[in-house]
Amino acid sequence: MNRTQPLLLTDDQMKAFIRDGVLLLKTDFPQAFHDRLLEQLNEVYQEEGNPGNNILPRIRELQKVFDHPVITGALTSVLGPNYLMHTHRHGHYNAAPTPGEWHKDSYWGYGRIRSHHSWWAMVMYFPQDTPIKLGPTGVMPGTQYYDTRTFAKDNPEGEVTASGEAGTFALIHYDIWHRSTANILGTPRYMLKFEFMRTQAPEKPSWNNADTKWSSPEKSNSSIVSQPVLWEENWNWMSGRIGSLSDSKPDDADTIKQLSLQFEEKGEPAALNAAYELSSRGAGGTEALLKLLRHDNVRVSRMAAYGLSVSGQRAIQGLIVALYDERDETVNNAVFALGELRGLAAPAVPKIVNLLSTRGERVRSTVAETLGLIAEPVNETVDGLIKCLRDTDEQVRFTAALSLLRMGPAAKAAVPELEKALDDENRYVRGHSAEALRAIDTEEAREILMKELFNLRWCSTTTKANTF
Repeated sequence: MNRTQPLLLTDDQMKAFIRDGVLLLKTDFPQAFHDRLLEQLNEVYQEEGNPGNNILPRIRELQKVFDHPVITGALTSVLGPNYLMHTHRHGHYNAAPTPGEWHKDSYWGYGRIRSHHSWWAMVMYFPQDTPIKLGPTGVMPGTQYYDTRTFAKDNPEGEVTASGEAGTFALIHYDIWHRSTANILGTPRYMLKFEFMRTQAPEKPSWNNADTKWSSPEKSNSSIVSQPVLWEENWNWMSGRIGSLSDSKPDDADTIKQLSLQFEEKGEPAALNAAYELSSRGAGGTEALLKLLRHDNVRVSRMAAYGLSVSGQRAIQGLIVALYDERDETVNNAVFALGELRGLAAPAVPKIVNLLSTRGERVRSTVAETLGLIAEPVNETVDGLIKCLRDTDEQVRFTAALSLLRMGPAAKAAVPELEKALDDENRYVRGHSAEALRAIDTEEAREILMKELFNLRWCSTTTKANTF
């Protein structure tokens, strides 16, 4: 295997990832590599405790894992060639005889609206042989699209466990439901969790692509609810198309009425199916979604926002009007949808920036992300993100730093403010600001970043028992 060339995913693997939200893959390191890795993990955990975010500099050889072509190829395929390893990483230790709770991971901002698009992913790496009895991570395929748990808590049908030989890893959509399973053997089980994010919106397929059109994978987990329009839209989005379904089906009044009624149903999957179907039903579908955005039930409003976020140019003006709504939830959902429409939503930027002076933390945090996704006009966008970097809420600040990172050199006016943010009390604001300086890459940004890195230089062999 070429140790430098990423091994990209195939069309079939990408289709399975879009549907299931999880792929189990394996590196080909020799057993001796994992023996050394496991020895170091045992030593660090026993003598020093969990190193948390510092696990990578503490165990330097671990970087070879994330340079492996199977992992770089999988991440490139899902997140594009300029993906970023997030500041947060964690080594999970499991010796518990009972399974953990089902959950979705946080973005360090629990109120965030979760995008159905692949902006984020996680790698869960297992450095030791991990049979079922050792308690591997359990994942529920297809649940990356649902805020609610749509399956049985105990003994759920269709659970995928990341069991396998040393070097096995699960590539998962960041929003998928997962848990630790029971470690019946009781010996230590490590799972090394690393987060990654897309820094640029897709312009073309970044995997080994041959098929231009979506088709559902042949094999299907029986527990996965069919979401054909949602899956097709994600395939198109990852191929570089925005609002690709907006005129794909007839603008039929009776069908639109029936789809709108599905939002009232209890099940989230039915409402999502209706939202994406309406996005494909032309002007009538968009009008229905804009009406549902103002529904008294905030859950219905959020479902409508997902449909509007893929409705293309036709949705922009109605979403701008929704920014004036009295209810924060409606405004927040509208801001989210405009961000997903990216450059098409540039006319909305002045009003979106104004929200920073009139709305609460949750809306301001969504604004901070949306500005980085729209990214134009540049001056107004960067000015708004500088204001976000000065916000009293830490979630707004670290989201702003991530948005400036996505903008890269266009955000050079923010360099002085990013330098101040390197002293922020929140570790992720500091980490994201450093990454933003690296992405901006002007001479000033490089000098600031180099000084910061040398001031914080880390010695991976210095421990409580080995201080100098």
